[in-house]
This record gives sequence, structure tokens and C-alpha cells, in this order.
Amino acid sequence: MRTVVYSLRRRLLGWLLISTAVIGVVALMDTYREAVKTANVVSDRVLAGSALAIAERVVVAEDGTLQVDIPYVALEMLTSAAQDRVFYRVDGPPGQFITGYQTLPSLPEVAGQSTSFADAVFRGEPIRLAVLRRSASTGVNSVPFVVTVAETTIARRQLTQTILLHSALRLGLMIAGAALIVWVAVTFSLRPLYRLGDAIAERSPDDLHPIGERVPSEVQGLVDTVNSFMVRLQSALDALRHFTGNASHQLRTPLAIIRTQLALARRAATVDDARAAASKADEAVANAERILAQLLLMAKIDAAAQEEARGSERIELARLARSVTAEQVPAAGEVDIDLGFAGEGEYWIRAEPLLVAELLKNLVGNALLYAGRGAEVTVRVSGLEDEVALEVEDNGPGIRPELREAVLKRFRRGGNEAPGTGLGLPIVEEIAALYGGTMRLEDGEAGRGLRVVVTFPAG
Repeated sequence: MRTVVYSLRRRLLGWLLISTAVIGVVALMDTYREAVKTANVVSDRVLAGSALAIAERVVVAEDGTLQVDIPYVALEMLTSAAQDRVFYRVDGPPGQFITGYQTLPSLPEVAGQSTSFADAVFRGEPIRLAVLRRSASTGVNSVPFVVTVAETTIARRQLTQTILLHSALRLGLMIAGAALIVWVAVTFSLRPLYRLGDAIAERSPDDLHPIGERVPSEVQGLVDTVNSFMVRLQSALDALRHFTGNASHQLRTPLAIIRTQLALARRAATVDDARAAASKADEAVANAERILAQLLLMAKIDAAAQEEARGSERIELARLARSVTAEQVPAAGEVDIDLGFAGEGEYWIRAEPLLVAELLKNLVGNALLYAGRGAEVTVRVSGLEDEVALEVEDNGPGIRPELREAVLKRFRRGGNEAPGTGLGLPIVEEIAALYGGTMRLEDGEAGRGLRVVVTFPAG
């Protein structure tokens, strides 16, 4: 499956443009409303002025009727822009039309307002109306009249469009400038990442020292994580090299013995000499098998450490320990060691039965290997408040206190002269740690021998 790669620069720029465009649309909508309002305010003042100029020319004739001399200069000031057309109408008392366009719509009277404005349609065109209500005096009484002035809205629309267009151009230039600034800023900001990538690319595969390149604080966490990973990787590789080297050394010794004994058997002068050489070769093969079995067990432990659901099975430790101890009794009899089990009751833990069995086999095997002929080895299972303890105790020579920490490392033994591979106790400790347990080495009863205590959380 192909991994989709995206550009951080383009993604940031895209988010900027999208967000700015949304904000720009909202701003343009608000600008449009303000432009319409502004155009109406400007034009309404001119309409009101024209209506006032006409109203001042309304007089009362001798017969009591109203007469008006239209000042056409007042109407011409409305037609000075955008080819707008102007209409007017003068009405006297209710129901009396004086002059102008009789079909021009008017507006109902609004209490408290002498001048009112509204949008309407006249002769199929949108218009803007201004209605002025006044009274003409006869000296005795007053005669009310209404002056209505209207104009088409071409100029208003053009003014609104001009304001909106200028606002859109300014907003577009702002967005383009911001996009350019972001592009340049992101390019310069990403340079430390480019340098970091180049520095890593130039390294050899064996170079795992921490990255020292200066990076922005937002990326420092990633660099710290990579450095931590490289440290762990270096430790793992070192441990792998050490393990491989020690494993090859451990296997080389029995293989060399096998080749030597086979060569002696081939050159043996008697059958007894050939049998003796073959017997030693067989012992070396058995030793190599033990080494391989423990190496495979170490690999199994490492694999189990990667499983998320390890330790989910509930097992009864006393029954498992009694069974494993019984299996080792014949091997103990061959080396003249008294192997026994002590403990009553049921003690439950959560672990993998096969690995716990291997743990106990390693403890018993170590005791049979190091305790010596005539020794006693005892396996015990006991329960504490929230723990279950598994003990293997012998009364052999034990391990000197100053060597107990060293023997917990792989391929380290309790002295150069000690037999074995040096993997038994490290295997025990790693299996115990897998399931939340611990292991400690203590003196045996009365200060003799060795007691290995492995504790597990009660299950």
C-alpha cells in the first residue's frame, strides 16, 4: 500500500486561504450592507433637499387653492449621475392632486415624522421615494400638502458596487500578500528540518549517536524521541552483539570438544579408547543441546515480552511446581541429590504455564549442577498477603555474596571454574519480570547453600 505524502507548506497555505476566504466572504457581506446603507444615506439627503426646495415654492392662491412653481434646478441635481430619472408629485389636502406624476406612489403618514423614505417600483423600475409633509399658511389657517420626490436607483447601485469592488480588491490583495508571507515564512521555518534530514541522511548505518542539530521548539520533542529511540536501539544492538558473541563462544567450546573426541576415536588403537572418546563427544553434544535450548528459551522470552496480553492465564503454582519437581527427580538421582517438594494449599498467579515451568526447571537444574553429590534440594511454594513465593533451596557451596549481582547477567557464572552456560538465573529473572515478579538470592538455612526466591503477584 502506497503511503500518501503531503506538503506541510501547502497544507498550511491551504488552511490559511480557506479560513481567510470564509472570513472574506463574511466581511464582503457586511461591506455590502454598509455600502447599501451609505448609498441610501447620501442619496436620501439629496432627495430630501429636492423635496424641501419644492415645498418652499408651494403657496396659497387667492381662491384658497395651492399653487406651486417647480424649481427644476432642484430636480436637475438628482439627474447628475448615472443617467437616473427623477419623478415628483405634489398633493394638497386629502384627495387633491396638484401637479407632477399622478401615478407616482406615495407613503402613508407616519406620526412624528415630517420626512420619510422608502423603496418602491414605478413604471417597472425600482425607485427611491422621499415624502415631505408640510403646511402652507393663508394667514388665517394652514393648508396641508405632501411633496413626493423619487429617482431611479442606478447611481445607488453603482455606488454600492464600487464600494464592494474596492473592498474585494483590497481583501484579495491582503489574502495574496498573506499567502506569500506564509509561503516565505514556512520555507524559512522548515530549513532546520531540511538540515536535520540532511544530517540524518549523511550518517552511516552504524552511527547512532544522538542528533545535535538545532531545531524549533515544536520539533524538539520529536528529536528527543528519536534520540531516545536511537539510544535504545544502540543498547539493543550492543546487547545483540554481546549475546551473539557469547552464544558463539559457548557453542564453539562443545563443538571443538566433539571434533577433538571424534578425531581421537578415529585414531584410537583399541575399542575402549574409541568408546571413551565417543562418550566424551556425546557429553559435548548434550552440553550443546542444553545451550541451544536455553538460547531458544531466551528468544521465546523476548517474544513473549512483546505480547500485550501476556499473563492473562490463571494457573495454580503449587500444582505446577509439584509436577515439574517430580519430573526432575530421576535427574537428581543420577547425581546423588535428594530433591523434594514442600508446601500445601493452592496458590494462584497469572502467567504463561510453559514459561513458569521453564523458570522452575532452570532453578532446579542450577541446583543439581552446582550443589554437588549428597546435597539436598527443596522446592517450596508459599503465600504472602498479595504475593506468591516460589523457592528453590540447596545446602551446597552456594554463591559468594560478591558474585551474586554478576551471575544475574547473561553468560556470567559464579566463578570461572563453575560449569554451565551462565544463562539459568538471567532466564529466571526475565521470566519473573514478564509477569510482574521479582527474584532475589539469599543464603540457605543456617547460612549454607543458596536460596533463590521468586515472588509473583497473587492472581
